Amino acid sequence: VQLQACGGGLVQAGGSLRLSCAASGGAIVGYAMGWFRQAPGKEREFVAAMIWSGGMTDYADAVKGRFTISRDNAKNTLYLEMNSLKPEDTAVYYCAVRTAWNIVTRVNGYDYWGQGTQVTVSS
Repeated sequence: VQLQACGGGLVQAGGSLRLSCAASGGAIVGYAMGWFRQAPGKEREFVAAMIWSGGMTDYADAVKGRFTISRDNAKNTLYLEMNSLKPEDTAVYYCAVRTAWNIVTRVNGYDYWGQGTQVTVSS
């Protein structure tokens, strides 16, 4: 499975961005797909995830109510809609696939990773 993430950029606090992650090279129906982020000097952390076929979702407490994860079956694409962005959301955002039918929040629970896209939120 290959993952291509895009949609990052520079935005002011309070603004919005939508990240996309296009999957190719393998079947992802039934698997879990997630978004993680890594800020400078910090460990990579869980942001959100969903089961591709069932739609079950999970979010980190820091983004609940502001971020929404979704997917487009026809396009094999995962999205992360980010609203009310804060400077502390600044990070490189990665999409990932877990070849199992449940959501976990640990980094090593995911088997395939995209290249990352930079999100910078200015105050």
